[in-house]
Amino acid sequence: MSGVQVLQGALEQELPKGRVIVAKRDLATPPEEQPRFGLVAFLRETKEELDKVVWPGRQQLISESVAVLLMVVLLASLIYVVDNLFTWIAGQVFR
Repeated sequence: MSGVQVLQGALEQELPKGRVIVAKRDLATPPEEQPRFGLVAFLRETKEELDKVVWPGRQQLISESVAVLLMVVLLASLIYVVDNLFTWIAGQVFR
């Protein structure tokens, strides 16, 4: 059989190679209605999700905050050194 058979909502038919039929959506059936979304439901679901969170302890919070601050200082220092190196190199080249 040469061709494509389209079975989705259209009549079954044989098409030449490379041809495709795009089936149109049946407009007679209404789209699925989504449930209404209210502020009270949002707040209730937000509280439920926050109750599932495992919050870090004081010691874990402090140690991870110190690690982040050390990395920020380390990377800022590295960028400062590289910037000054490139500034010095550019000064030597374009003098």
